[in-house]
Amino acid sequence: MPRLSHTVTGVPQSGIREIMNLAAGRQDVVRLEVGEPLFATPSHIVEAAIRALRDGFTRYTPNAGLPSVREAICARMERDYGVRIGPDSVCVTVGGVGGISSALRAAVDAGDEVLIPDPGWPNYYMMAVVAGAIPRRYPLRPQNGYLPDLDELRSMVGPRTRVLVVNSPSNPLGTVFPPTLVEALVDFAYAHDLILISDEVYDRIVYEGTHRTACACDPDGRVVSVFSASKTYAMTGWRVGYAIAAEGMVRQMAKLQEAYVSCAPAPAQKALEAALTGPQDCVDAMCRTYRENRDLTCQLLTERGIPHRRPEGAFYVWIRVGCRDSTEFARRLLTRYRVALAPGGTFGPSGEGYVRVSLVSPPDAIREGVVRLVEAIGTLAGQTGGCEA
Repeated sequence: MPRLSHTVTGVPQSGIREIMNLAAGRQDVVRLEVGEPLFATPSHIVEAAIRALRDGFTRYTPNAGLPSVREAICARMERDYGVRIGPDSVCVTVGGVGGISSALRAAVDAGDEVLIPDPGWPNYYMMAVVAGAIPRRYPLRPQNGYLPDLDELRSMVGPRTRVLVVNSPSNPLGTVFPPTLVEALVDFAYAHDLILISDEVYDRIVYEGTHRTACACDPDGRVVSVFSASKTYAMTGWRVGYAIAAEGMVRQMAKLQEAYVSCAPAPAQKALEAALTGPQDCVDAMCRTYRENRDLTCQLLTERGIPHRRPEGAFYVWIRVGCRDSTEFARRLLTRYRVALAPGGTFGPSGEGYVRVSLVSPPDAIREGVVRLVEAIGTLAGQTGGCEA
């Protein structure tokens, strides 16, 4: 076989997918590893997609998306956030992944630096490397509430720094940035002439606090706010999201979509339009369930004395298990205790010693999974914090 790209082959697979693949086909496994909503896509959204197929939405669309969908996104941004934009500031993307990767690729040249959170979603690292950029991890420390520290960020900015990636509500931490911090981060990007890519795909899944979209305080077109239907409307397999950005950035993102994917699937775009313009009580109902699962998980962990972070948003709980190798801990947890969860180390070096539990399983499964996890912590992690047993 001919040699393949060193850049691509050198990028490690996400530890989340590794555990997911190991769990596939195993019996009696409690699945707490993937952020896959337990709900079906609401019926009015599915019916809209069926109508779209019957009405002939089976062809290419403009690279940046159907005009009616972009208009619906504009209306949504004004309704929910008071942000007034035109369709030329919207790019409909292949999920939030497509929005973030296109924005990142449009922003950097080979050798440019990208600041990414640690712990943070592993795909940020993968995207930066594949784009030829150099990812630099900025720490999110527990003593600072897992929020970005502007002084630490300032010390990391160099002549090749081009992009700052932020994520609120956070995967894997569940933090929701205070509005003043969002504004300060945008000001920071302006002061250092950076492009700010704001991952906001969990923006509707908030339990405490208020989500402030970064694009609402963009001074000069340097913010790209990325959203998705995947988590909000239980549409992970539909692969549709959108980005809000300056018209110049949207043009470049649309160009990249032409090169790599042509456009988001037309029926999925019409489904997104129905999701945004239709009833929102389905979102509220899903969020209530995630909140209840959060409360149950945190109660169980607190009663058993397991350190963890109570999330204000998204649907994950970040748990300290005290092991040296979180991936090995997760493997052994799966094989010995039949619980699948995400190893903390896949989210960055500071994630070692932690695991991430997803809150999208039924309550009985969460209860059983947490009980098995607590038992495993006592035997696998041991008194010295290793995974020796």
